[in-house]
Amino acid sequence: MNPWGAIKLIRPVNCTMIGFAVIVGAFVSKPPSVFPAQLALGFLTGFFICAYSMVVNDVYDVDVDRVNRPDRPLPSGGVSMREANAISTATLVAGLACALLSLDLLAVVVAALYAFLSWLYNSRGKKAGVWGNLIVASSLAIPFIYGGAVAHGSLLGSLLLMMALTAFFSGVGREVVKAMADIEGDAKRDVNSVARKRGLVPASRIGALFFLLAVVTSWVPLLTGLANEVYAIGVVIPDAIFAFLAVTIVYRHDASSALRVKNIALAGMTVGLIVFIGGAL
Repeated sequence: MNPWGAIKLIRPVNCTMIGFAVIVGAFVSKPPSVFPAQLALGFLTGFFICAYSMVVNDVYDVDVDRVNRPDRPLPSGGVSMREANAISTATLVAGLACALLSLDLLAVVVAALYAFLSWLYNSRGKKAGVWGNLIVASSLAIPFIYGGAVAHGSLLGSLLLMMALTAFFSGVGREVVKAMADIEGDAKRDVNSVARKRGLVPASRIGALFFLLAVVTSWVPLLTGLANEVYAIGVVIPDAIFAFLAVTIVYRHDASSALRVKNIALAGMTVGLIVFIGGAL
């Protein structure tokens, strides 16, 4: 196996973001106390199950990637299908094992749900258009909830729910826009994306709408007095990014612009995660 190919397959940057989202969720849930072991296990659960999701995505999308992304590990031959299946199994087992070590039934259930939704999206949900977008975006919100569960904090806290909802909306927007750049390859799997079924203009407007919804929900903690000064100052940056992306994709709704917006949206999510961390302190 090509080690670099295996690393590219799991997308460690994405997995690290999910792991940190768990830690943010733990702090925002305001538990009576937070132990380093809880945070470490929470981070690893998020990381490994995200890695499982990334690998399963490439396994199911290998024919699409031969058209859209021939440089990916599977279509390029850097990793074989057998090796990819072994990696997906190992990461899934590792993620669920870390959840079990938390000794909390709710945390195990949430982790298992996260893994199930990852499989459901890649095996069936992706073909379902916007419903598939909703499923994959939920995997961006669940880590916050999992963090609250593993730390034994309050899952009904408004700040935690607003952070999860903001991540969800930005994730839907990114997925809708992302499909605008994948129309040719998506035809190989008969993926019913908004862009493929309704066209680039409607897809750009729907993607922009969800980006703006993320901006709106990010301001709810400020308007309700739940956010601290760090959050109040920092949230301006990711909100400006998503507002810019919304305008950009509406006025430039071609595939190349969609690809740029997709990549910048990931950067916006990263900045937003840092802001959430500040808001959790």
